[in-house]
Amino acid sequence: MRPAVAGIGDDAGLMGPALATAVPLADGAGTTAAQGAPTFLFLAAAILGWVAVGRLRGRRFARVPTPLAWAAAGLSVACVAAALIIPQLLSPAPAGSRPRSTARLAFVTPQPGQVLRGAPATVDVRLRLAGGRIVPFTSTPLVPNEGHVHLILDGALVSMTLALSQQLSVPPGTHTLVAQFVAVDHAPFAPPVLARVTFRVEP
Repeated sequence: MRPAVAGIGDDAGLMGPALATAVPLADGAGTTAAQGAPTFLFLAAAILGWVAVGRLRGRRFARVPTPLAWAAAGLSVACVAAALIIPQLLSPAPAGSRPRSTARLAFVTPQPGQVLRGAPATVDVRLRLAGGRIVPFTSTPLVPNEGHVHLILDGALVSMTLALSQQLSVPPGTHTLVAQFVAVDHAPFAPPVLARVTFRVEP
């Protein structure tokens, strides 16, 4: 059973008690949005180009004003350019060029070996990040000490977050939670910046 994300807390560097609305799994290379955007842009370019050429050659779309047809032609070219650029912006840097980060990540809670009650239990996850900064965007080029936090429970990614505090709903059993500070392209630094803790949930 995969745990549900219940909510997240304050932004980077703050580990106050407030827990707010959950942040869904979001952007990053390889997501549906990253893969679908170029296709959509190429399709838009084809439609706009078809309208522009038809009107400017006088073959169709007589009701479309000529200036609007030229604008459609310009947008068609812009869509093609964007479709070629977007994959390069959203794709992770090659493995051989991954930046090295001096940031350090540690768990405040849960504690190693801690026993929590519930079926499922609400696990208060709090992290401490030193030497790094969480930023609310995905981009390249990469900055060695800027990125996001991923939470991985029992080998499954359960959260991509911009916060250092979060609540997870976790079923009974022994669990290993890994927090990873990743670069702004959602890929790991070299070597990875990790924190790991094992705890138990009992009904």
